[in-house]
Amino acid sequence: MKLFLKTALFTVVMPGTFAVLLPILIAAGRTAVGGAALGLALFLFAFGTVVYLRSAWDFAVFGSGTPAPIDAPKRLVTRGFYRYTRNPMYVAVLTVVVGWAVFFGAVILVAYAALLFVIFSLFIRLYEEPRLAREFGGDYATYVSQVGRWLPRRPRGKST
Repeated sequence: MKLFLKTALFTVVMPGTFAVLLPILIAAGRTAVGGAALGLALFLFAFGTVVYLRSAWDFAVFGSGTPAPIDAPKRLVTRGFYRYTRNPMYVAVLTVVVGWAVFFGAVILVAYAALLFVIFSLFIRLYEEPRLAREFGGDYATYVSQVGRWLPRRPRGKST
């Protein structure tokens, strides 16, 4: 139960700030779009939220940790959305931010999403990946060889 409370607190503070509060503040005064764009925005919100929550669940249940770097999982998490991308929580946050860009029709939020992508990429490459390589060794190296950092890789099979 404690892991879930810590995960919930982290989620409200970090993704809540970067994926909800800041986009709303950046888009202050803009009105929401309608029609198909609204439908797309709602889909992006829902998809990003589901991916984040499932990934956080896997961190707590399977990894015995939280999304917070100071309380990271004790086991390498390779299930759920981690089967397709090594960074589903970051993908989820970016998806929600793009959802806000569509929702408000705000190019500035696309730029904000791009800035977040750069920040996330630097953090992942300079901190997370080296830490995971040290902590999980060969298991992490195998995982990296099979799962893309951001996007799913095409299956490596024999061509016919």
